[in-house]
Amino acid sequence: MNCPQAKPLLEPYADGELDAAAILELEEHLRACAACELAWRNLQSLKRTLKQDALYFTAPDELRQRIKSALPSPAKNVPRQPGSHWAAKWNWLTAALSGATAICLVLLLLVTLNRPSSEQLLEQEIVSAHIRSLMASHVMDVASTDQHTVKPWFNGKLDFSPPVRDLAAQDFPLAGGRLDYIDGHGVAALVFQRHKHLINLFVWPGKEADAKPALVPTRQGYHLIHWSEAGMVFWAVSDLNEKELMEFVQDYSLALPK
Repeated sequence: MNCPQAKPLLEPYADGELDAAAILELEEHLRACAACELAWRNLQSLKRTLKQDALYFTAPDELRQRIKSALPSPAKNVPRQPGSHWAAKWNWLTAALSGATAICLVLLLLVTLNRPSSEQLLEQEIVSAHIRSLMASHVMDVASTDQHTVKPWFNGKLDFSPPVRDLAAQDFPLAGGRLDYIDGHGVAALVFQRHKHLINLFVWPGKEADAKPALVPTRQGYHLIHWSEAGMVFWAVSDLNEKELMEFVQDYSLALPK
């Protein structure tokens, strides 16, 4: 079995849909082929991630009190006066309208409080781009460990030149790169490896002031680190543990021209 024959079988293998003969043949190929084994491990990681809870946001504790205060107070029981029939109907209609208004306000408050921030949306989009590259087996448009091959590949495809560095000496070898889209514009996605783990480093120009690398809360099982430097914005994402991912970011930052 060769790689073109093995790759289409990975998903059926993961879902338990292969017969015994195909399983034995595929497993023999995986033991001998590092590239297919990496694709298999990435598929396993992706399936574990997709089983986790989707992104959601919890309303703050004071929401209950704010909702209660927005609701109309219960009407007090008062003795019915003669000739108050139409007044009672009017009061009922007014109370109903007030209640409907309060409910609309509460719903609006819930939507506003639960709406993700622009930063949270960007984080989720970056994680989605990372997952998408693994699902489509489209991790790289240009596969090369040579930074002098990867960097020129972006010429004419982007309106900026991404800083490309090979960190093989630090055990984070460059694997290649691809063109991706984040927040509606083209960005450079540089791909690095750490043993069996892939790291996507998204790069694009920005007006942000220089900021040191900072860990972002884990999204769908993936770790993210964000920083900005020399007019560029950087986002690193991987299933690699946070400590080693931070080591990668620090090594990459040190390799940039100062």
